[in-house]
Amino acid sequence: MNRDELAEFLRSRRHRITPRQVGLPTGERRRTPGLRRQEVAQLAGMSVDYYIRLEQGRGPHPSRQVLNALARALMLYQNERTHLFKLAGQATDPSARRGDVPASILHLISFLEEVPAYVLDAKYDVLAWNPLAGALLGDLESRSPDDRNVIRWVFAAPDIAEILDDIEKGAFARASVADLRVAAGCYPDDPGIQGLVAEMLALSPEFAAVWARHEVCVRRQQRKRVEHPVVGPIDTICQVLPVPDRDDLRLVLYTTEPGSASHQALRDLRRQTLSS
Repeated sequence: MNRDELAEFLRSRRHRITPRQVGLPTGERRRTPGLRRQEVAQLAGMSVDYYIRLEQGRGPHPSRQVLNALARALMLYQNERTHLFKLAGQATDPSARRGDVPASILHLISFLEEVPAYVLDAKYDVLAWNPLAGALLGDLESRSPDDRNVIRWVFAAPDIAEILDDIEKGAFARASVADLRVAAGCYPDDPGIQGLVAEMLALSPEFAAVWARHEVCVRRQQRKRVEHPVVGPIDTICQVLPVPDRDDLRLVLYTTEPGSASHQALRDLRRQTLSS
């Protein structure tokens, strides 16, 4: 059970909800956003003292019944509910990250000649890629393993502050951090994931600000613009697919709208890749 993380997560979810959303009167002006502690306790059917101790990181090990009540009171999404249970030590942790990519997935991405495709692990390291993905994302082959991490790429961008200020442009960065938080909950003893989080918290104020929001969400599909130095901007649909029987791996595909300028740019990039 991670008491400190559980306490922070409960506080962040409580601050997100308004009294009106849960059918409580708004009443007088509130000094802080969201629900009061006693209101959460009331909605969850528990004593105020018990809930306060949970938020202060000194509460007892909550039962599944208590966690279910909190999930309902705080209106948690499925991913958030799963995260809550893991922080409370009520979910069975999966096996450790393995770091290998199944041969069937390697064959698959090699056959996808017109689609950039690569494999991510739970830490957001790129483990394998096809030639078009290498051409789109840069020379992955010559990079060190530490320099093949998507989180580092995103938050090392010089204009990351401006990107995050734009809801649409910053969606990819925020979703990546929310997904990394899920991984951190799934693999609490993984030195690679925990080390990356500590590194980014120390080096990137922007990452720290997004991390502090305690958003948890597994990425599935998202629009992303890639600014390529040769063929120009490419607007893609980033599809993130789970690898069967491997919770620690994702298959990432970048597709474009057929007939669009981005589709033509991707085809031009493929032709250059084949001719080089």
